[in-house]
This record gives sequence, C-alpha cells and structure tokens, in this order.
Amino acid sequence: MPFVTNILKVTALTLGLAICVSAQDFLPELVKRIKPSSVAIETFDAKGNTLSRGSGFFIAPDRIVTNRHVIERSTRVEIHLIDGKKFLVKGVLAVDGEGDLALLQVDVPRALALPLPIVRTVPQEGESIVVVGNPFGLEGSVSNGIVSAVREISGYGKIIQITAPISPGSSGSPVVNMYGQVIGIASLQAAEGQSLNFAIPSERILQLKVSELQTVSSLTADTQKNKRSAAERFYSQGVAQLSRDDYARAIQFFERATELDPNYPEAWYQAGFCYGVLNRHQDALKASRNAAKLRPEWTEAYVNIGASSYALGQFKEAVDAYRQALRIEDGPDIEYSLGLSLNKLNRTDEEILAYRRAIALKPDHANALERLGAAFFKQKRYLEAAQTYEQLKTYRPDAKTYNALGECLLELSKSDDSLQAFNSALGYDPEFDRARYNLGRAYVKMGNPEMARVQYEILRNAKSDWADRLFVLIEP
Repeated sequence: MPFVTNILKVTALTLGLAICVSAQDFLPELVKRIKPSSVAIETFDAKGNTLSRGSGFFIAPDRIVTNRHVIERSTRVEIHLIDGKKFLVKGVLAVDGEGDLALLQVDVPRALALPLPIVRTVPQEGESIVVVGNPFGLEGSVSNGIVSAVREISGYGKIIQITAPISPGSSGSPVVNMYGQVIGIASLQAAEGQSLNFAIPSERILQLKVSELQTVSSLTADTQKNKRSAAERFYSQGVAQLSRDDYARAIQFFERATELDPNYPEAWYQAGFCYGVLNRHQDALKASRNAAKLRPEWTEAYVNIGASSYALGQFKEAVDAYRQALRIEDGPDIEYSLGLSLNKLNRTDEEILAYRRAIALKPDHANALERLGAAFFKQKRYLEAAQTYEQLKTYRPDAKTYNALGECLLELSKSDDSLQAFNSALGYDPEFDRARYNLGRAYVKMGNPEMARVQYEILRNAKSDWADRLFVLIEP
C-alpha cells in the first residue's frame, strides 16, 4: 500500500511539473507573437521637442489605438516599431474623451503592421493577462498578472482592474488574454501625486465613431478651444478615482469638469452620484437635476434624484423621480425603490403594485418579495402575505423569512404550521428574540402554556424586552 501511495505522489508531482512547464512555455510563445503588434509613441511640440512617450497597438494595418492623453498638446506624433523603425502618424480618426482613447491613422508597410484581435467579451476575475508596453522608452517591455476585478461604474460602464504594473510610457498598451486577444487598453492616470493603474475595456474600441482624418496639431488646437475636451480630461481622472471607490477624491475632478463645461451632463451625473455616496444629498440633488435637465431621457439621472430625495425625506419628490425614470425604462430596482417611497407616504395599494411589477421583472428579487409580504400583512391580507413569504423562502431561507411566514400562519389560525415556521426561524438564529416570542405566542394559542413558559424563561434569562410581552399573554 505505501508503495502504491508513493507512486501516486510521484505521478501527481510529475503531472504538476508538466503543467507548470507547459504554462511557462506558453507565455513566451504568446509574448513573442503579440510583441510586434505593440508600438512606442513619441509626441513632439511645434519646435520639435519631445513632449511625452506612450504606447499603442495595431488594430488594423493602418490603425493604432492609444490613450488620448498620450497625444494631448502635441503637434507631431511618431510610432516606433519593435525593430526600431519609425513612422509619422498621419492623423486622428476618432477620439473617446471619456474613455481616454484615440484612434490614429498610420502609413506602415503591411508586413510590419500586425493587428491584434479585439474581443467584446468582458474578462473574468482571476483571468491571466499580459501587457506589452514601452516604459521609459524600453520598447517591448512585458508585464503579466491577472484581472483582479471588473468594476461597473454607474453612468459610465465597466473598468478593469489588473495586477500587471503599468509604468510611465506604457499608457495605451494592449492588455491581452492568454489567447492573444485584446481585452483592454492599459491606462496610467497621474493625479495629485497618485498613479492609478487600470484598463479600459476593449469594447470601447469597437464603439469608436470614425470621422474624417484630422491632423494631430489640428486636434490639439481644437482641444484647447473646446471646453468639453478639457472637461473630459478631468472626467476621465474622476473615473480613475471611482475605480478605487475614492469618491471624495473623484468629486474634485467631476466638479472641475462641470466648472469648465457647465453643459456636461455626464460630469454632473457623476458629481451627483459621488455626493450621494458621501451623504451630501442636497448637493447630489442639485447635480443630478442638472444632469437630467441636460439629458432628459437619462434614466439613471432620475434614479439618483429619487435616491437623494428619499434620503432627505422628500418622499413625494422621490416618487415623482422614480416614476419619471420608469417612463423611460423598466427596471426592477426602480420599481422597488418606488415601492419604498410609496410606503413612506402610506400609499400601500400603490406600493404593492410597485413590488409586484419589480417581481414580474425579476422573480428572485428577494427585497421586493419581503416588502410585498409586509405590505400584504399591513393590509391584513394574510393569505397573500403567507404565499409571498413561501416564495421568498426559495431565495432567502433565513430566520427573518420564516418568522414572517409564521406570523401570517398564526393570523390564519394555522397554529401547527406557524409553530414549525417559528422553530425553523430559531434553527437559523437561536437568538432571534422576536421569533422566540412568537413561538411562545403560538403555544399559548394552542393551549400549551407550559411550553410557552419555557420560551418566556429563555427570553427572561436573555434579558430580552420580548419576555414581558410574552408573560402578559401567558398570565393575562
């Protein structure tokens, strides 16, 4: 037997080494394949002085993608291939200011221009990635890591967090998966002494709107005149801060963006969102209303108005905002929030309808089911409440759900069933005093005061306020 065990250990060790060697062999092959597609980018001012260095990569034989901030303020841009050959950038075909992307046109021999495939698919957390960049002008430098997180930023979209380091000069580098496909564009944002590393999803490349070719110097001149272009620079820095949940720092950039361009709805929206997270709801309300005024069909802006109005106790205004959002777009969470606001106004019939619509859109919306059950119970519609809590058990089988179900069953004079529900609640949480009180109450209703006293003694020993309430029922 020990001999067999040793053989198995040796086999497992050999297999593990083989897998490790295979992975090490694969990565050099991948890097060798994608390296020629990455380029160094050098920018110059009108006098020919170098302004900055960055990175980019081919997505077509005559097209290169980089970060917009890499080419900002320049009048001439060159790309350097891995073999040292240099080519002048002919101009800019598209810009995504908020995504910090620029699409450049170049004239490079097709044999030297090796495009990388772009995938729209969002990468998974833990997925291995490679970044080929040009830090400090060291062309073809490679770093690898994993996707540490994919963040959804409200009103903007997704941001990819990566562990691979992005050094100065690597902004605009391709972030490539193990199949050699671009899943993002590496971006280094420097703000107030911070270096913020993340990747912009490759989907934004596919969304670029190509227009007539514009020279780099012309783009720079337009940017200097254009309030929106300047504001977008601060906006993208704010988004970088949001990727780290640093709302206090992010708000400074969004405020600056709205100062530069008061007609910038996205900047107002993000300002409102950050104010809301920071519990500055009066400021959030003002910013979100500006966003909605500038973009009247923006659902999320009205949702933010509703959230801030609710937080300020302005429940009628919250109802109006959520209903405006629903006129634009259905959403289970919006219906749920509407229901919460109607609850504060004691408009229970409308509240019930809101929760029902939320559940119709999302049958596993546990919060909506819970509130719907409570609203039915409030109206003494105990059977409907019990049916709702039975449904909730599928998605949230916890002490609170079973206790609420038991209370409905007790009102329906189904004492045995309620007893089972309360015992289930205490099985999930033995210290849930309300469920223990209800269990005692059920025993009283069933004519079993001895068992009710057992529950009373447990509550009394726990010094629970529910003990006296149960005692009154046992000894009326």
